[in-house]
Amino acid sequence: MKPFRSLATICVLALLPLSGPALAQAVPGSEDLRALRFYIQKDETAAIQAEIRRLKAQFPGWTPPADLSELNRAQSGPTTEIADIYARIGRGDIEGMRRVVQQTKARYPGWQMPSDLARAIELAEAQVTFDRAVNGRDVAAATRTGAQTPALFRCDRINNAWNLAELQTSAGSPARALATYRQIVNACTTIPDLVATIEKAEAVTSDNELLSLVSVARQRFPNHAATFDGLGQRLLAGRGRGSAPQPPVAPAATPAPAPAPKPAATPRTPAPAPSASAPVPAPVAAPAAPVVTAPALSSLPRSGDGRLGATRSAAKSGAFRDCLARSARPRSLDLAYERAWCAYNMERPLEALALFSAVAEGGLGATVRRDARFGMALSLLKRTMTDDAARVAAATDLTDEQRRNVEAIILDQRGVEAFNANDNQRAVDYFNALEQLEGNLRRDLAMLRGYAYLRLGEKEKARAEFQRLHDVLATTETRTALNAAR
Repeated sequence: MKPFRSLATICVLALLPLSGPALAQAVPGSEDLRALRFYIQKDETAAIQAEIRRLKAQFPGWTPPADLSELNRAQSGPTTEIADIYARIGRGDIEGMRRVVQQTKARYPGWQMPSDLARAIELAEAQVTFDRAVNGRDVAAATRTGAQTPALFRCDRINNAWNLAELQTSAGSPARALATYRQIVNACTTIPDLVATIEKAEAVTSDNELLSLVSVARQRFPNHAATFDGLGQRLLAGRGRGSAPQPPVAPAATPAPAPAPKPAATPRTPAPAPSASAPVPAPVAAPAAPVVTAPALSSLPRSGDGRLGATRSAAKSGAFRDCLARSARPRSLDLAYERAWCAYNMERPLEALALFSAVAEGGLGATVRRDARFGMALSLLKRTMTDDAARVAAATDLTDEQRRNVEAIILDQRGVEAFNANDNQRAVDYFNALEQLEGNLRRDLAMLRGYAYLRLGEKEKARAEFQRLHDVLATTETRTALNAAR
């Protein structure tokens, strides 16, 4: 069997959920009591009672001793040491983890390491070896490590599969890279991860192979068909395939139920256009009727309006009101383009949309056309016309920075929309994807994510989210949230 086929099989197995419940026991064993002993040692009363309730439900015939300290006196193995080992694994302190393991074995000579801890240590060690292979561009070592530890390619470690595929590509094995990407698309479930995987796979696919990946994702998640269709159109458009989309039409405004906490309309900073009159963002407003480009704009010549220099100078200095005054009734497309950014910055997104639309079709060159369509997407987003903006972005070969800015606002708006609609898992997915894209999550959105976890019944995650925010800045809002998560 060829090595890369074997690894693909390993990836499939690693990406599947675990199964096979343990056999029921009459009384809890030493490992079952580990958490309770830990809480007793820390004297955490609420956690002790919660753990006793859990153990009684799992072992109906078991009764805890009247003096709970007997459990710790009777045990002959580590408790806090194990928590320390897990904590060091979690923060990537592998050397510290090894040191604590050695000290624990020396202190408890008869201790048998729990199987779950042994697996966690094995995985942590394998991750270090795999990362070393990736950094050294050693595809053989990376493949070998993955074959020895299939858990490296679980969906929650998707970066490993991506890194392997990139190594395979750089080693001149695009077929192996495509096989790795295909396994991710066939097995993983987080929509932003699937989108990113298909984007990465674009470099090693033919048109048919690319569409095949999109088709698999679309069939697995029919509720996200529009996302994957737009992705396929965008990637093909980048290859010079496909046709331009129809002009965007505003969707009917449907009021959504108000969320528990109301998110603040905090501005984002989109990437500046090559023109000096780069956009300065502002809070989004409510949707309104679509704008139709006036015939006078669509028939303008490309240049010739003598006010261009003065208008551009006002835009460069941030004097957007002066810019609008100097560019009234533009007589050329290049002036209309400068005015479009000034209108955007002066909270006139409908006018900006009309101007950008005319410029995008006006023959000022590929760069200006791209930047005008970027302006169209931003103007639509300022009107909360999220789907229309996504369609424009999907059909435009934006720069990486432009795409990140547009996608961040789209994820923001879709997350809030999902939360308002009580579609809490989708809200969490969108907020997680936004956090991954930007490296952080705005405080009001993090509060929404906490409440979404709470609605999903995931109190521990909700409490951790609210506690993190409370530790940064304690407010009435965070105190109320923490009380709700108790």
